[in-house]
Amino acid sequence: MVEASGAGPFKPRRQHSDSAPGPLSGVRVLDLTTVVMGPAATQILGDLGADVVKIESGPGDSMRWVGPFRHEGMGPLFLQSNRNKRSVVLDLKSAEGRAALSALIVDADVLTYNIRPQAMQRLGLDYASVSAINPKIVYCGAVGYGSDGPYAGRAVYDDLTQAGSGIAGLFQAVDGAPRYAPVNICDRVVGLYLAIAIISALHHRAMTGEGQEIEVPMLETMAQFVLADHMGGGAFVPPIGKMGYQRLLSRTRGPYPTKDGHLALVVYTDKHWRAFSRLVGCPELLDTDDRFKSQETRTQHAEDMGRFLATFLPARTTREWIELLNENDIPASAVNKIDELFDDPHLKAVNFFIDMEHPTEGTLKVCRFPVKFSKSPASIRRLAPNLGEHTDEVLSELKQEG
Repeated sequence: MVEASGAGPFKPRRQHSDSAPGPLSGVRVLDLTTVVMGPAATQILGDLGADVVKIESGPGDSMRWVGPFRHEGMGPLFLQSNRNKRSVVLDLKSAEGRAALSALIVDADVLTYNIRPQAMQRLGLDYASVSAINPKIVYCGAVGYGSDGPYAGRAVYDDLTQAGSGIAGLFQAVDGAPRYAPVNICDRVVGLYLAIAIISALHHRAMTGEGQEIEVPMLETMAQFVLADHMGGGAFVPPIGKMGYQRLLSRTRGPYPTKDGHLALVVYTDKHWRAFSRLVGCPELLDTDDRFKSQETRTQHAEDMGRFLATFLPARTTREWIELLNENDIPASAVNKIDELFDDPHLKAVNFFIDMEHPTEGTLKVCRFPVKFSKSPASIRRLAPNLGEHTDEVLSELKQEG
């Protein structure tokens, strides 16, 4: 039992039958999130041992319906972001549904949502109302824009945040036209911040006994994420140069064509460049060409660096280059297509992919939790639930705990 400083002991929680000794074992999360960002965050909490109760409306999370699927409502995006959760269907617009959620709030550690705050207010699920039921709860809202700004309360999706945070504009700086990265990068990154914020607040509560309200805004989070690389001369007041990290904005950054494919190659430090220049017959390059003499000059001439590399790489196959570069401690990688990841030798060797049996969906391929713990490992205790699969189970526990 954990005792909060000056706040008395916390009530020990009865463990659910599928609980595991992960670092968040004993924590109960009420998950009112949908789509990608929130579910990705709460899946992390579930993998780490939390009992995540996913509250869904009648139609369920919209990601259930993005196929392909063996059975409707169990699409791959949903399956990959909702394991280690129990699904409870509640109509929160009804008095009965709100009463059931209120009963669950009494014994919850965390409530997280990505419904717009004004909708939470209308449902009577704002922080003041929820904390009146359970003052020690960690109440975490994932929102598009911080509540103090003029965009507060607007709807948002990954595409909008890629545009607003500068990601689409970075593609324009490189290719001449703005476009989106072909992955839900904002949802995934902000989901990590959401999980970190919740775990941090749980630690604060363990130390003080205090619950609190948290707001995780997508635009601000991604603006910080992008500018960490691209602040450039704008980091100084007044600015002392252009914004942007030129190496990342180079049109010749790669991947580079080889004799039989493409190669990702980072010749970065002086040591890397001296080794590579020896391999290609230019051992005096750093001493005779001012563009190559230091990391600073190479960054300024990033386009020339890429052109230099591209000159030599077609002479060998990708495999030949990787073997040669590894021997010389120069970072390089093959360029995997997504369907080639399943056969990547490293991922296979570390047992990254697991085939598991789902009660209704058959054999599924699952990516294990990537982080290793020596004392409190993450685990996959159940695969993504069918809609409302655990409604009776979870509500019956209320009676037992009451």
